[in-house]
Amino acid sequence: MKPFVYDLNHEQWKTWMQEHNQPEWRAGQMMDWLYVKRVDSFDEMTNLPKGLRTELDETFHFRALDVITTQESKDGTVKFLFGLYDGHAIETVIMRHNYGNSVCVTTQVGCRIGCTFCASTLGGLKRNLTAGEIVAQVMMAQKYLDRENGRVKSVVVMGSGEPFENYEATIHFIRILNSDRGLNIGQRHITVSTSGVVPNIYRFADEDWQVGLAISLHAPNQDLRSSLMPINRRFPLAELLDSCWYYLEKTGRRLTFEYALIGGKNDQNAHAHELGKLLKGMNCLVNLIPVNYVPERNYTRTPRNQIFEFKRILETYKVNTTIRREHGHDIDAACGQLRARHSNLT
Repeated sequence: MKPFVYDLNHEQWKTWMQEHNQPEWRAGQMMDWLYVKRVDSFDEMTNLPKGLRTELDETFHFRALDVITTQESKDGTVKFLFGLYDGHAIETVIMRHNYGNSVCVTTQVGCRIGCTFCASTLGGLKRNLTAGEIVAQVMMAQKYLDRENGRVKSVVVMGSGEPFENYEATIHFIRILNSDRGLNIGQRHITVSTSGVVPNIYRFADEDWQVGLAISLHAPNQDLRSSLMPINRRFPLAELLDSCWYYLEKTGRRLTFEYALIGGKNDQNAHAHELGKLLKGMNCLVNLIPVNYVPERNYTRTPRNQIFEFKRILETYKVNTTIRREHGHDIDAACGQLRARHSNLT
């Protein structure tokens, strides 16, 4: 299979140009056409020699994604279902915030982690995405926003799949995203979420950058977390917390813990007290997430008053806590739902 045009960073384009008897400064022209002018074909790169454009077209796929459907919510959220070259489909979401537009990207087709409350795991893992396929999601979102003179302000790697089980592609994607020759999105405006692949949390802490990290926690003890998230049997809660402490000490950055509240499962006052004791003293933020309704999962939402009580209890342990604002509640908002419908995974 030919590589995607977005798979290469600036340095790799320099190397490619030199290997194909072109001056390395052509790499800068490529990055400008891709990320500033945001063209859709090599033919539009008019300051490149015609022979080079032909060679590029023979060597690379330009379009990594095709739009299957676009759903727009009343709150401005936009959800894309993209088709890949091999017939698989993935989701990408634009979310509107007061501070700007955020894009949530997918790193895998499907997921093998098996979290019981998540639609992404329906049908299991099909394959990893390349860095270029992840970059292309942001580019498609940016091109959509170009119509309203908007721009992508931040990116969260929180879509379908486990980024730390596609670690190299995820890191390569972030470096292209952050590059001043790429989309030039600041490191502090990028956050990666993991379900707890402990060895790669250590690797991520050692990357020497300011990219944010979020941990999908969802339970305050080993047994409950294992029942909700099978990965907890591979990487027990105690080991996960050790890696979190390492991250905090190594980076000096605040860590986010995501906690999906599931009615009658993990949302009782006792769970809040247990979680408060577990995280007390950590430089962290707990993001409470009312569970998305997935018809294939027999889970109910926590009542609103209990969500606020859970938050209040955590704050008695001096644990910073927020309640996630819901986006796109009217357009298959749950991660993986739109793909599941399209692929008949339900």
